[in-house]
Amino acid sequence: MALTGRARKGEFEQDGLAGRLLAWYDAHHRDLPWRVAPSALAKGTRPDPYHVWLSEIMLQQTTVEAVKPYFRKFLEKWPEVTDLAAAETEDVMKAWAGLGYYSRARNLKKCADLVASAKGGKFPDSEAGLRELPGVGAYTAAAIAAIAFGRPAAVMDGNVERVMSRLYEIRTPLPDSKPEIRVFLEAIVPAERPGDFAQAMMDLGATVCTPKRPRCMLCPLRENCRAILSGDPELLPMKGAKAEKPLRRGAAYVAIRDDGAILLRTRPEKGLLGGMSEVPTTGWTARIDGDTGADSAPFPAEWLRAGSISHVFTHFSLELDVYRAEVGAVPTPDGWWWSPVTAVHDEALPTVMKKVIESAIPGATKRRH
Repeated sequence: MALTGRARKGEFEQDGLAGRLLAWYDAHHRDLPWRVAPSALAKGTRPDPYHVWLSEIMLQQTTVEAVKPYFRKFLEKWPEVTDLAAAETEDVMKAWAGLGYYSRARNLKKCADLVASAKGGKFPDSEAGLRELPGVGAYTAAAIAAIAFGRPAAVMDGNVERVMSRLYEIRTPLPDSKPEIRVFLEAIVPAERPGDFAQAMMDLGATVCTPKRPRCMLCPLRENCRAILSGDPELLPMKGAKAEKPLRRGAAYVAIRDDGAILLRTRPEKGLLGGMSEVPTTGWTARIDGDTGADSAPFPAEWLRAGSISHVFTHFSLELDVYRAEVGAVPTPDGWWWSPVTAVHDEALPTVMKKVIESAIPGATKRRH
């Protein structure tokens, strides 16, 4: 794809786009726990590739504010990638619980194991090398390469896509416009401070070039922004029509032992919520409904309907009827266990299961002191 008009790299270098963006970033960057500030970077402090990798995996499809406490918790438990590699998978899943998209946690552990065992505890310093790691895709590899190793990589997340779509007035709807956006972005990534440039683009999209009511008067790139000239930056980026999410139904069963313990089991390693903990449920999936009645409970008991919960996954919505029963001694198959009520908070429960348990036993998933 050929670059035309003001998209030519030479013109942008003459206009000083990267320089203006970096100057803005020096003054207005977000203070994030995984980030090395420009002033510290200038004094020789280098970003820790482990911190960059960990934060980028956590930030996939998750907000910055949601990630901050998880990032700090992980570093407290596992300060180095070798510490994470030495951890039990179950402990990693427990620490991840509530952050969502649990395949990330499984790949996180696999990646740590590989880096510790086969890479001598060192992350590859190139996009190609990083792409070979479990759970590291094109975006994540580019982000780590640029931020941790100073490689001039084109880092393109949702914020960057929005900035670029407006800067060049790209009217092809996302995701079809991604290749075009990448061509323009690659042309303006500077050889100096590419990591700060990548983070500056992200910060600009998060704080100034926002989806609604962009603060164009504060934008350091406004002189180059074609969407400002056309008068409709908020209309960009354009997006294709979203397919309606299917609704799936099922049932979940909260069994409570005489001492208040709750019956849990581990989900299969592969598939949705793989390796996470759950109360027994019927066989719902992203493609099929499960049974919704008390007669499909895992064992006979006086199952009473406690309510229902709704949860939205990436590709479908789910409604579960929740039943509870107070039981005595019940034999448990392999992979099932009774979790004391004081320990439920620390189980590797995904958000949907916390909703289920809270529906049956309000306050059960809250930390007890």
